[in-house]
Amino acid sequence: MKNNFLLLLATMLSFAFLITSCETEENEDVTQQVNKDGSIESAIEVKHIDSLYDELITKHIIWIKNKEFKTVLYRDTIPSLGKKETEAENSDGDIKKVTIDKAYEIFITIK
Repeated sequence: MKNNFLLLLATMLSFAFLITSCETEENEDVTQQVNKDGSIESAIEVKHIDSLYDELITKHIIWIKNKEFKTVLYRDTIPSLGKKETEAENSDGDIKKVTIDKAYEIFITIK
């Protein structure tokens, strides 16, 4: 049951990312706010804990009749991807090599 719910959530988030990534201004499906009359609002975030671990945070808010019915929060510890070197530019235009944490890419599949 939990896996089905997560799959459904992942599917919905993927669809939302696809819609918002489109550059067409005529896309009528893009919204600036959640329809709180009956919807599930979801967020996925990865926070760096330390050099070995990251935390995957998945949050779902269930809205019914403009009231927050329930908030479901999942926290999982996952391995850190380590660090990478990249170039960064400051406001003066100076380019410098810096070391940053590698970040997970989040892909959501909708079926």
